[in-house]
Amino acid sequence: MSTRLKFIIGIAVILVAIVLLLISTYKVREDQQAILLQLGEPINVVNQWGTDEPGLRFKTPFVQNVEYFEKRVLDFNAPAEEMILGDQKRLVVDAFIRYRIIDPLKFFQSVGNEAIARARLGAILNASTRQVLGTVELITVLSGERAQLMTEIRDQVNRQSTGFGVDVIDVRIRRADLPEENSQAVYQRMQTEREREAKEFRAQGEEESQRIRSRADRERVVLIAEAERESQTLRGEGDEEALRISRDAYGRDSEFYAFYRAMQAYRVALGDGDTSMVLSPDSEFFRFFDDIVPPQAPAPAATE
Repeated sequence: MSTRLKFIIGIAVILVAIVLLLISTYKVREDQQAILLQLGEPINVVNQWGTDEPGLRFKTPFVQNVEYFEKRVLDFNAPAEEMILGDQKRLVVDAFIRYRIIDPLKFFQSVGNEAIARARLGAILNASTRQVLGTVELITVLSGERAQLMTEIRDQVNRQSTGFGVDVIDVRIRRADLPEENSQAVYQRMQTEREREAKEFRAQGEEESQRIRSRADRERVVLIAEAERESQTLRGEGDEEALRISRDAYGRDSEFYAFYRAMQAYRVALGDGDTSMVLSPDSEFFRFFDDIVPPQAPAPAATE
């Protein structure tokens, strides 16, 4: 046998050994669970929840094979479904579920793979949601009691899916909307109700405005009347005080008072330069003119 042929055979043996080694091993990551099957029958579970056995392992080629399953938390978004509530209201509910595979052997034997598991879980979720929501009213779904409803749905899904080897961690109602054909009617009814309330508030405001305006007008009339009465009283008291002061002042010197009154009459009657009056010189009106004594010229100084 030539050296070249020996080399080729050696290379072939090495390649076959590498291939046998590759198909005789399998690797399980930390985020995976695996079931080792022999002729379709499970013989071992690797890295199941509660254990820590990831890594490289060996299997018998052509006889054994491996099925992998997720160890992480999985999500499933159920399609939106129209449901009838306890008060006969229709509601379109969009929910999702979060679960994890805790028993891969039971999971493999009951559902086989994740696609079938999601379909089964979706049906259970739909039925549980209908059962729980069918006993409550719309206001309950939209209120703070919604979290309690989701807890009840999750517990029911968990009870009905125990044979699947999964643990349902959470169920959430992502959206809860009215059907499209009912939305417009509800919006119209809400708008009409708001308009009615707005008109009622405006009427109440107008009534209150009229009441306040009437009260203010009444108070204004009362205040003005009281002010007028008080001003008249004060004016009368002032006039009385003025007359008393004048009477006391003029009573002290009646002749000066008569002279003062005559001077005022002269100012009124003769104040305008165009005034012409024809009166007797000895008239009572000019009686003070007769008493005027012309000023005396100073006497000349005596000369020596």
